[in-house]
Amino acid sequence: MAYDVSPTARTLMVLELIQNSPGITAEQLGDKLGVSERAARRYVAILREADIPIESARGPYGGYRVGRGLRLAPLMFTNAEALGLVMAILEGPRGADDPVDDALGKIIRVLPEPIARATDAVRRVSARGPDPGARTPDPAVTAQLVAHSTAQRRVLLHYERSPGEAWTMDVDPWAVVVRRGRWYLLCWSHSKSAKRVLRVDKIKQVDASPDGTFTPPEGLDPLAAVEEHLALGWKYKVEVVIDAPIADAACWIPRSMGRLEEIDADHTRLLASTDEPDWYASHLTAINAPYRILGAPELLEAGRELGRRLLEASTGD
Repeated sequence: MAYDVSPTARTLMVLELIQNSPGITAEQLGDKLGVSERAARRYVAILREADIPIESARGPYGGYRVGRGLRLAPLMFTNAEALGLVMAILEGPRGADDPVDDALGKIIRVLPEPIARATDAVRRVSARGPDPGARTPDPAVTAQLVAHSTAQRRVLLHYERSPGEAWTMDVDPWAVVVRRGRWYLLCWSHSKSAKRVLRVDKIKQVDASPDGTFTPPEGLDPLAAVEEHLALGWKYKVEVVIDAPIADAACWIPRSMGRLEEIDADHTRLLASTDEPDWYASHLTAINAPYRILGAPELLEAGRELGRRLLEASTGD
């Protein structure tokens, strides 16, 4: 099978084959690369000219092998390749204490520093649990976004919300966040003068802005900011007052359900939105304190209906 690759790439492939299969012959190298035995020997000669100690021996146990004392970098990734690898690992289903996390950490530690910094930035703001409807964004676009984010460079985005509906946005890319398999860009929109959360799979092109760099907000928690934003962008507005301190309320209400505000030492307000009042009302039952639903009317009715059903279920009839 012939590989449509450059001579330099073939030479590196020869080195990898010799490393992985000590004793491999020129004939076997040629078969692997789809070239003649003579061409395979020429690639070995190029490696030797580059001062890489490739040893050879004749006989049934001969062939090529890498000489002693050679220490090669274990990984050579472009930024897009590294991000593609991290994306695949983060999006896969994993349980608690999964060894994949440790393996990913080792990979990041041996990457070149600029690429390692970019990939680790994504890893640190990733929430587990894939969404079946999630779409994987373009690794090259994602790599650009993460690189600009870590370098704190302002960018121009070509954003396509739907076919035929696209526009250019001038933003500060604060962070790329992975939440349940969905990729988001948390950013500041200069045209809207507001914080925005954008779907990375809808970003088609990224260009550096001529307006230079930016400074992200102090103490920014990218994952928390994205979850709070997603909890507030739906059809029905939610307001609930909880008769408990905000620290207790935070134990019962995940960030993805809305924003908590302290009313006083003993009361907390929950602000959010939802497209599914029935679902939201059922999740409010996790609150281990008295609470009152102030809105929306649809949530009030869903709460009443849930209460009726629970009362009926508790009678034993």
